[in-house]
Amino acid sequence: MSTELELTVRDYFEALTAGNISAIVAMFAPDGRVHSPFLGVMVAKQFYAKLDEASANSELTVLDVLIGGDGKTVAAQFRYDWTLRSGEQIIFEGVDHFTFDSQGLITDMRIYYDTHPVREDVGDKYS
Repeated sequence: MSTELELTVRDYFEALTAGNISAIVAMFAPDGRVHSPFLGVMVAKQFYAKLDEASANSELTVLDVLIGGDGKTVAAQFRYDWTLRSGEQIIFEGVDHFTFDSQGLITDMRIYYDTHPVREDVGDKYS
């Protein structure tokens, strides 16, 4: 059974695949933050602007969605097929953990994945 929060998370991955940054940012509370292994903690609008600058194409496949027992969190395992502006391709699996406010907006999104292989292959493309 899907919840509204699960649907929001699935919509998030669809918007990220489509490169629809404005739709993604609209899913976040005004002060919503992204906790990134590469960039640290950033306001969502700034994080997705940087991601958009670095990306030529993204395809995200949701592998599993887990609803938190508190009714305010969702974790999603995904596969990320990412093409950088340089043409380099990176493929990895990770987990995004979303925390929502009472209006169903994302207040925090934490990204978890092994950054070592990515950094070995391409270095820090955000710098």
